[in-house]
Order: sequence, then C-alpha cells, then structure tokens
Amino acid sequence: MEWTELCVRVPSAQTEAAANIATMTVPYGFYIEDYSDLEAGAWEVAHIDLIDEDLLKRDRTTSVIHLYLATDENAAEAIAFLTEHLRAAGIEFSFDTSRVRDSDWADNWKQYFKCTEIGQRLVIRPSWETYEGDPSRKILSIDPGAAFGTGTHATTSLCLELLEQYVKPGDTTLDIGAGSGILSIAAALLGGGQATGVDIDPQAVKTARENAALNGLSERVRYFEGNLADEVEGTYDIVCANIVADAIIALSRDVPRYLKPGGYFICSGIIDSRAPEVEAALVECGLKIAEHCSRECWHAYITTRRELCSNLKNKN
Repeated sequence: MEWTELCVRVPSAQTEAAANIATMTVPYGFYIEDYSDLEAGAWEVAHIDLIDEDLLKRDRTTSVIHLYLATDENAAEAIAFLTEHLRAAGIEFSFDTSRVRDSDWADNWKQYFKCTEIGQRLVIRPSWETYEGDPSRKILSIDPGAAFGTGTHATTSLCLELLEQYVKPGDTTLDIGAGSGILSIAAALLGGGQATGVDIDPQAVKTARENAALNGLSERVRYFEGNLADEVEGTYDIVCANIVADAIIALSRDVPRYLKPGGYFICSGIIDSRAPEVEAALVECGLKIAEHCSRECWHAYITTRRELCSNLKNKN
C-alpha cells in the first residue's frame, strides 16, 4: 500500500504547537524529527554521549513533522487545513510531499524505535530488538507497521500505566480504535482475560492480529474491523480508547452500556485545550471520574459507572 508523506518544516521552538495542530489533521500517523536537544536527549534516553556524526550535522534550528495519509485521502485538503491553522498560530512553515510504501515507512521507523520500559511491569519491545533489562517485566513485543502505535507517545504510555493499575486477573477488555493492538495485548499480558479490539482501519486490524500472534495471544485477543456499534456485543470490565477528543465525546454516550458494574473506562488522546470539554461530556453521560492523569500536553481519564467512587485522584 502507498501513502502520501507530508513533511512540515517548522522552527524547533514551535515544534510542540505545530505538532498539536498536526494531531488534529492526521491523529493516527505522524512522527517528528527534532535534533535541537540531541546531546541531552541521547543521554536521557540511552545514557550515551557518543553520537553518530551524521546526526550531529543535522539542522538544530528546525523540526520536521512527517504526516502520512492514505492515497485515497485528500492531501490538498490536509495542506489547506494545516496552512490555515499554522498561520493563525503565527508559526513559520514549509511543506514537501512524496509517496512512500508501507515497507519504506517500517524500515525508516526501525532506527528510532527502541525497547521502552512503561510503568513498573511492562516493557515495549520492537520485534527486531532484544531486551536485556529487568527480567520481572512483562515483554510486549510489537511491530507497529502502518497502523502506528508504538507505545512511546504520552497518550499511549498513560493508558498503559493506568491498565497496569486497574486490570485484575481475568478482567475482560474492549479496546476501541485498537490501532496496533498495544492496549488490548497489554491488558492480557498484565493478567487480564479475553480482550477484544475494534478499529475502522483494515490495516490496523491486520497489524493488531499479527502483534497478538507475536505475543502468543491469538486465542485470548481478537480484533474486528468496523465501528463500535457494528461489531461489539456484551459488557466488559475494562473499556479503553486512545483516540481523539471528538471521538471520545461521541463515544461516551455508548460506553456505559458496554461496562460491567464496577467496570472502568480508560480514555486518552486528549490535548490540553479539549480536556474540560471531554471531562464535562463524560460526567454528563453518567460516568464518574476515578482518576485524571496528564503528561506533557495530554490528558487521560479513568471513569466508572459506580455510584460511589472512593478513589478520586488528580495527578499531574
């Protein structure tokens, strides 16, 4: 499958603001090249100060946001949206476009995606890497493919940490907008029972099934193509959705009927400016907020249908 790659070059100081706008354009497929703090970042992530010479020669003053659109999506419309919002935000920018294949994308990503420890019990291991760290951690092996979802973004790591806290042995899980399957697979590895994932993107469903097999969980984790109403039946102990604010607001009306009594809904992918709106929608639909976490500019919530919620928390 081919994709349109849209590269947006912006000043490094405005990377975060530009990335927030990019999220609204293509929330499921982008990555950022930013070498402005290369030395400090290399030490923080890998504890090394020996850096490849080619990397040291990279431009430190600008960042490049790489967005990916399916060939049947309107790239001109995405460019127009970005142009309008970047100009409104006072961000300098330039565009480049090209065509890439799934295989090109996967190969490019391999140089950036390394083993990542999440919370106290998980490590995300790309399929081509070896993990030699804490042997007590559960290893979640993943090949993100074109469905993206590596677990390293703040929205996903927040969800994974909340799953670690709330999944109990045997809990059933529903993963809405499953992407690469990382949340549903994590729930099973953390001791949960059967997990179900649903996604409207057939490539995401294919990748999620492959990742479940990679972790030996094909019998416990299943995936369907479609939206929530089309494919999902029954009730679950945990429902999770790492998507975008508008989708969570729309989804919140249906979530209570998929939750078992005392079950939890974990939602993430919510940027700072939309958090109050999402929180209000969750409460309006009869869900109680059990926990609210934030990292960088992203927010995650755990809600429950229970009448009394004794563990209300706020973490920042």
